[in-house]
Amino acid sequence: MKKKILIIIVILFIVAFFSVIFSLINMGNDKIYSNIKIEGISVSGKEQEELNTELNKIYNEKKINGIKLKHGDYETTISYDQLGISAKIGDAVTKAYSIGRNGNIISNNYNILLSFFIPRNIDIEMTIDEKSIDSLIDDTESKLPDVLIENDYYIENNKLIITKGISGVKIKKDELKNKIIEEIKDFNNTDNVIEIPTEEVSPENIDIEKIANEIECEPQDAYLSEEPLEVHADKSGVKLAISIDEAKKILEEEKTEYEIPLTITDANIKVSDLGDNAFPNLLGTCTTNYDASNINRNNNLQLAAQKLNGTIVNPGETFSYNQTVGQRTIAAGFKEAKAYANGKVVLDVGGGICQLSSTLYNSALLTNLEIIERRSHYFKTSYLPAGRDATVSWGSVDFKFKNNRKYPIKINAVAQDGVVKVDIYGIKQEDDYDVTIESQETSVIPTDIIYENDTNLKLGEEVTTQHGEDGCTSETYKVLSKDGLIISRTLVSKDTYNDLPTIIKRNK
Repeated sequence: MKKKILIIIVILFIVAFFSVIFSLINMGNDKIYSNIKIEGISVSGKEQEELNTELNKIYNEKKINGIKLKHGDYETTISYDQLGISAKIGDAVTKAYSIGRNGNIISNNYNILLSFFIPRNIDIEMTIDEKSIDSLIDDTESKLPDVLIENDYYIENNKLIITKGISGVKIKKDELKNKIIEEIKDFNNTDNVIEIPTEEVSPENIDIEKIANEIECEPQDAYLSEEPLEVHADKSGVKLAISIDEAKKILEEEKTEYEIPLTITDANIKVSDLGDNAFPNLLGTCTTNYDASNINRNNNLQLAAQKLNGTIVNPGETFSYNQTVGQRTIAAGFKEAKAYANGKVVLDVGGGICQLSSTLYNSALLTNLEIIERRSHYFKTSYLPAGRDATVSWGSVDFKFKNNRKYPIKINAVAQDGVVKVDIYGIKQEDDYDVTIESQETSVIPTDIIYENDTNLKLGEEVTTQHGEDGCTSETYKVLSKDGLIISRTLVSKDTYNDLPTIIKRNK
């Protein structure tokens, strides 16, 4: 027994002796020990300050580049600021440096020796706003040139208009989300380019029974009550003028748009019959400017404003810009004007009316209405700050808001002499807030130069066909206050505006 105890004592003495020697050898080592990695990058043999500088340089390069999403010819860049990303690089460096240093002599030596045989990888703790990723993916999907267009419907006069959807692609959202998160964490890659994973899909079959249940109702008269002043909205009675089976037969035809006759029973008294008494207070207003000398753009804005002017939205109803203004066609009176498409300035029928939808968007925000659907432009606009625009496109992108107030609202719109003005009137409520909108650009996306070969030019000649403009990322907040005190500051949107490239034709 004494012999065993003696052997154990000798072994412990030897271990302690070599531990002290090993510790003395490493005492002067101020570098990270062998076989240690951070996010897959070898950091062995590096000093703490040196490594911190190196990793921050890699992270900042990734942050400046952002994450580029590609789908065919479509391309967009997501900034780190938009995703609310923060990385605790210093903590990871400290953790790597502390291996073999944060225990007693024996445990430190054990960890140093262990690292020779078993690699250690340390993750950088990151904060990523996954809700922002979801929002940006939704926004990206809406801008894909071949995105799925779902079936839609609206009521026009005494007809139910049903537009047939178009097959297209949908983003595999969970897969793209995982790719974005993996790309953020991959410190070995600073290219940050992701091919958007998509799948081909078709719109659902048109369900006329479901649509009928949603639209059919009995008429209801509007009226005012006093003390306090309240407006009770009117409602038109709606019924299909044909049977469900007859409607189904119409839908069997191969068409892009179907018309189902309706029986509309107007209310005897409408809100519009109540006069200005029903809309005594200005709730929100916005004004933007445009070049009135551009005849076609001026025409489009005036026509769209005429269609919007006087629109009444009852409580609980959802306003649709596309349904209100209608399809932009030559037959409807719209003309070709400049618009952006596929990274270039092109002529498009109805070009320019996004300025009206954007002006309305700001009035709706200032009225504190519930925004249902809104998308930013691909490029920055000249008439409003970044983050405050609302693009529209017939059949794919709409601007919608819901009247979440107690009473009806009325939209007054005018486009004249280079000024677009949209006012929203209604009844002020005790629970109303003062609303202000704050928007700021959070990063700059530098413009690119694209050269196109043109043999029609003289040898060596260059002609600039499109002047570029920097893109940016932005954040927009809605601030609610009461009696001078701020009640809340809510993020409305994070947007990315791509750079408009400079296009130069040349013959070299």
